[in-house]
This record gives sequence, C-alpha cells and structure tokens, in this order.
Amino acid sequence: MIRYLLRNKKNKKKTKSGIILTNGSDEFIRCEVVAHGDGLFTHTGDRIPMTVKVGSEVMIYISHLGDQKTVKIDDAEYTLIRESEIAMIKQ
Repeated sequence: MIRYLLRNKKNKKKTKSGIILTNGSDEFIRCEVVAHGDGLFTHTGDRIPMTVKVGSEVMIYISHLGDQKTVKIDDAEYTLIRESEIAMIKQ
C-alpha cells in the first residue's frame, strides 16, 4: 500500500512566538503520521520506500485532497492519503 494513515491534530491559532494565524490558516490540516505502507515497486521489482516517517507532523492543503478516505478505528477517526497530497513535513 502506498498511503499514509494520519491522525488529525488541532490547528493552532497562534504560533510559539505569538503570531496570530487568521486568514488562510483554515486551508490546511495538521496531522501526525500514524502508519504507512511499504512503498512503491518498480517494474523490475525494486522497492521505493515511503519518504515520511511514522511520528512526523505533516500539513495537507484541503484544496489538494483528491482521493481522501476517512476511517474509524477504536472510536478514533483517521485519514488515508497518498504521499503526493502532503504539502509540508516537520520531522
């Protein structure tokens, strides 16, 4: 599988330095990577591993979400996305 399982995090309204986020801050979702697949396989059988590691924080622009899937596991809601839908990574 070439998707990431993400747990949505609460969007911040203020940065650590005190800057208040207003317009545009609702255009993205902050998430934590909970799990991911093995990666892609080339036509020769070589594996291309996933780029983002478990535990990393990522940002996804809502307008770029294409084939978004929401799943519920143990009363918690998660999002399944492709690697190409990740806009930014905080590792």
